[in-house]
Amino acid sequence: MRPIRPALPALVLLLCACAAPTAQAAPPASGEWTAAPASGGGTRPSADGRPYFYLEGAPGTVLEDTVSLSNPSGAPLTLSLRGAAAYNTADGSIAVRATPDPWITPAAPDVSIPPHTRADVPFSVTVPAGAQPGDHPAALVAAAGGRAVGIRLHVRVAGPTLSALTVESVRVDKDRRLIRYALVNRGNIALTPSLAVRADGMFGRALRRAARPLPVELLPGRRVELTEPWPHPPALDHVDVRLDVTAEGGAHASAAADVSFVPWGAVAGAGLVLLGGAATAARLAVRRRRAVGAAGTEEPPVEERELAQTGALQ
Repeated sequence: MRPIRPALPALVLLLCACAAPTAQAAPPASGEWTAAPASGGGTRPSADGRPYFYLEGAPGTVLEDTVSLSNPSGAPLTLSLRGAAAYNTADGSIAVRATPDPWITPAAPDVSIPPHTRADVPFSVTVPAGAQPGDHPAALVAAAGGRAVGIRLHVRVAGPTLSALTVESVRVDKDRRLIRYALVNRGNIALTPSLAVRADGMFGRALRRAARPLPVELLPGRRVELTEPWPHPPALDHVDVRLDVTAEGGAHASAAADVSFVPWGAVAGAGLVLLGGAATAARLAVRRRRAVGAAGTEEPPVEERELAQTGALQ
């Protein structure tokens, strides 16, 4: 678990505990209180510890689990507990709402823990009768002394699931050498997408990257803005860039954009050379005309000279 700090006061808490279900949390600093899922709980019990909560049930059911709170210090500690819905921020990070999630109810909103003691606190998740099937991303948040810790709470409502996403707004940022794009989760389950990139130009292949998982968990209904580095784009070419994204459950989407790379510095240099040559030619022509004018009237044509010599021209 990692502490979650207020990204905006009283508005959003940044959830760092588990960006993806398999992520490992950083250990707390020595002497700090901890919050973690109790062993053996949830609908997928595990005796060796869990990095997050997982609960699954049908609409109208009540699910239960337990959080383990530890106070290693030598002073009493009071922790507050609340549930919070989770969402993606624009850059793909996971955050939690500042308001309590009505689905999640801790056994006590405040828990007093004696020194060097651990307390196991139950909580429940009430799935509304009209809840839609799919994932309900949330977190259980513990807070004390200006520090907050969020533990990922993965709630799945039983029923049909849909894995679907789209790729949008593909564009190339030539100044920063980035490919910018957006991903939107159009389904009802969280996705961990993989991205493949290809770019083909007039002079052949410009970029090939095989599919690889992205460091983001895309929650249902959320849109995130991402970037892909392109450190060595072509200097001169017209390129078609294509992004292919896949995710578990058969989700697949593609999008493309075209971009032209022109070395404007070289083009401007060549233009200056041509302009300089034209200017030199013009100056030479002017000099020749001036030289002729300084020498006097041009000689008469050959026919007139011959007539003058024979006396026929008066």
